[in-house]
Amino acid sequence: MIVYHGGTEVIENPDIKFSKNYLDFGRGFYVTTYKEQAEKWATRRSMRNRKSAVVNVYELEDDLDKYKCVNFNDDEKWLNFVCECRRGKDIYKQYDLISGSVADDDVFKSIDMYFKGLWDEKRTLKEIRYYKMNNQICIISQKLIDNELKFLESYEVK
Repeated sequence: MIVYHGGTEVIENPDIKFSKNYLDFGRGFYVTTYKEQAEKWATRRSMRNRKSAVVNVYELEDDLDKYKCVNFNDDEKWLNFVCECRRGKDIYKQYDLISGSVADDDVFKSIDMYFKGLWDEKRTLKEIRYYKMNNQICIISQKLIDNELKFLESYEVK
């Protein structure tokens, strides 16, 4: 499958050690199957860093049966997993690859209401379901990156 990573530089060989903490699915290399979403990520980062917006395009092997992968639906399991990762817990380390929806700024506002105990799971999930379709794939295993992710090209977002 074709996947995209939005940023400010060409990344031919992604390296997990450059990953950030406290993200939706923990530390890893994040890609999406939506080209427009990657372009949005790249543009947002370029405005913060005052650099060019770059989208890297990869082919991710479809057959990943030899790896431990999980795909979250927008449900209680996804919500609680994202909350734990954003709190700095390392529960993501049990997987090689995690996929599911993005907890973007709008979604995070709902999650914050849940964090604070103002909304329950049901209300939070109801609010989240109204947001635009998106996805993210977090590759946690460097071995998976090295063996199953092939760099195809990069391009600058204008």
